[in-house]
Amino acid sequence: MNTSQSKLISRRTTLKGLAAGIVAPTIIPSSALGGAGKPGANDRIRVGTIGVGFRATLLMDQLPEEAEIVALSDCDLPRAEAYRNKKGASWDLYQDYRKMLDRKDIDGVIVATQAFQRVLPCIHACQAGKDVYAEKPLSLGISEGRSLVQAVDKYKRVLQVGTQQRSMEMNRVACDFIRSGGLGKIIEVRAVNYIGPQALPAEPFPEEPVPAGLDWDMWLNQAKFRPYNPQWRGNWIDTMGGEMTNWGAHGLDQVQWALGKDGTGPVEMWPITPGLNGEVGMKYADGTPLNFVLPGNGPVGGAIFIGEKGKIEINRNKFTTNPGEIGAELLKQVDVTEEERKWSDNLALWQARWHIQNWLDCMRSRETPRASAEIGHRSVTVCHLANLTRMLGRRLIWDPVAEQFTGDEEANRWVNRERRAGFEIPNPL
Repeated sequence: MNTSQSKLISRRTTLKGLAAGIVAPTIIPSSALGGAGKPGANDRIRVGTIGVGFRATLLMDQLPEEAEIVALSDCDLPRAEAYRNKKGASWDLYQDYRKMLDRKDIDGVIVATQAFQRVLPCIHACQAGKDVYAEKPLSLGISEGRSLVQAVDKYKRVLQVGTQQRSMEMNRVACDFIRSGGLGKIIEVRAVNYIGPQALPAEPFPEEPVPAGLDWDMWLNQAKFRPYNPQWRGNWIDTMGGEMTNWGAHGLDQVQWALGKDGTGPVEMWPITPGLNGEVGMKYADGTPLNFVLPGNGPVGGAIFIGEKGKIEINRNKFTTNPGEIGAELLKQVDVTEEERKWSDNLALWQARWHIQNWLDCMRSRETPRASAEIGHRSVTVCHLANLTRMLGRRLIWDPVAEQFTGDEEANRWVNRERRAGFEIPNPL
């Protein structure tokens, strides 16, 4: 059987983004055109950033020209200062993001903190009337993710999750094909067995002086307080989800999308092999199996879908089909320009610009963005379920409606993780 591999971008997606990028908008106050909480059609959208690490700077560098950065916030203030100086900008700086959120002239915020620090500033941003571009993984735990979805709904905000493959045309074409039954019944989905977080060290790391300009208490956020040591910034089980929630947030998002499960999740999960990095099996309510069994060099941005009529491997902006005729037919749905081909090699970085553009468009229209809070929450929940299955080492029954485990008090304690005083989820929202 022949195979066909494709790595392309659609003309309509690209031209829309290019058009947005080359037209210099007129700067008019939001109060004049946009109304409360909504930028007008000709407004320059004003953006603040919470967290100024590597990913945040990439996003800011790709911000379409119709938006502008006006302020940065980071509990590690020298990091924000360094980026501002590098760009030769005069942006206002804040160590406490809540003070930045008090500003009435900011329309939206990019939240690109660590995952365990992310949900609380996103909720606070919603309460302050700001729209949000939230990097992935969206949450550290399942309950806080649901709280964020509720806040987005309550305050009628536009939140785009940074799973930018939702704005990649080849991913859309492949996922639509699978979801519409193009492969027939799905016999199995095979996902990468992503590495999980590290177990906590047997002994605490020795205390070291807190670097100048770092608010260590705020950096720890919801995590248990521990004296400063740079090694605590690692991938520990109480603050991170490992590659299971990092790359897995992308790969499992494609699984959810292709299977039409954006509003739900698996109902049963079990360890296939033991350990914090063991293989995991899952099953959806309709019987579709999802198995984390592929090696780490597999399609980290997607999965392999095996159906009655063939097989598709989805990855970032590409897919491979067997038989190849499937891919040849799917390619006919995509019109590709030379400009798009030129961009393709740098797609992992560049494509976020188109995803951000969708966020900006939805800020004006108030439509739901491509990677909504509900979608992002449900996708990373699958990752959390995989890590919890490994940790507990037994079969679990999950109710995706109630978002609780059935008859398992110990497992449910991980759903609603205990948070440190001062960093609780607002109640009521």
